[in-house]
Amino acid sequence: MDRCLGSLSDQADEIILVDNGSTGEAVRAAGRTRGVRVVRLEENRGFAGGVNAGVAASSGDVVALLNDDAVARPSWLATSARLLEDDTVAAVGPKILLARHYLEVVLDEDEHFAPGDSRPLGRRLISATLDGQDVLSALLGAGVHRLEVGQDGEVWRWTAGRRPFYVPIPGELKLAAPPSDGTGVRDATLSCPVQPSGLELVLNGKAVPTSREVELVNSAGSYLRRDGYAGDCGADTPDDGQWDEPRECFAVTGTALVTTASVLARVGPLWESYFAYYEDTDWCWRARLGGYNVVYDPSSVVRHVRGQTSGGTLAARTRFLAERNRILTLAHCAPLRVATGEARRKWLGGGDDGVARVLAHQFPVALSERARLRRSWTTTSRHVYERWAGVDVR
Repeated sequence: MDRCLGSLSDQADEIILVDNGSTGEAVRAAGRTRGVRVVRLEENRGFAGGVNAGVAASSGDVVALLNDDAVARPSWLATSARLLEDDTVAAVGPKILLARHYLEVVLDEDEHFAPGDSRPLGRRLISATLDGQDVLSALLGAGVHRLEVGQDGEVWRWTAGRRPFYVPIPGELKLAAPPSDGTGVRDATLSCPVQPSGLELVLNGKAVPTSREVELVNSAGSYLRRDGYAGDCGADTPDDGQWDEPRECFAVTGTALVTTASVLARVGPLWESYFAYYEDTDWCWRARLGGYNVVYDPSSVVRHVRGQTSGGTLAARTRFLAERNRILTLAHCAPLRVATGEARRKWLGGGDDGVARVLAHQFPVALSERARLRRSWTTTSRHVYERWAGVDVR
């Protein structure tokens, strides 16, 4: 949190730290240390509620959101504010990098398929250590599938053939200073992968080689799939320059989003009923329906620690919120055939995430909210969907 606040001190006129129902005095102490205003909420109102409280307390024309586990490069707000001088732009998102270096691993083995499983499979990992530290749950990338837990409590992950995956190196990177010419372009620290550090990676008790050390993209804007799932462009892929061009994108993540007070007044707040997940996608989608554009700006960089994969109850709660909010976002913004189709699929498919049970009540409420939101639309849900669904899905 202190690093987050410190990264803003020389670029923001007003900093508001939202204490979202925490216990103890840590948040207030951090605020006093940095001389920032603290807005205290008596209970945890989720990401959306925390953002809304902070926005309501702000007084500036340019309004920025930044997670407390993220660190902004000095050019972030200035470059975003310049782009927002175009009154057709609702929001600007930076290139967001994960705040560690990673070792890239490519296993020399063909993929195979198991009966009833459409995933490409490689090696079944029951252990992964880097210099003796357990990293099985922290592996990232297309070359490894999510954690699985057997009835006996055994935990494993499948790799995906020769696709690369990434192992976090202990310690976080320091944010590099911007170039002296003020352009905000990539500097050597951000662009040049270094040689592997000599750390020993052991998979299933056997040492394996790594290919290089890289930085990974967290988000380079957000995409929309045709089935209504949203995701981060470039997520968990090496920052090899493929996301260095500014562009318009479907949405940007609330991890580090810059907008204006006037846009917020027109588009409205985040949905507090979401608590967490998809509230930024929903907001950007509503902005697009109101005639605005959303821009990705790689000339500014934010580094994000991001939570590691969690199991058990927390993972179940995350899956529930993400899936429920995805369908409610479709009810708010997507063509009705898409929204009702995904809701029907969830109702018929059921599943163990609990979403189908709550949709009977919450989906009609979202449709009634849609009727109110349509008063501010300047285009159709079909137009936005056909323009962006299936674009940049990677």
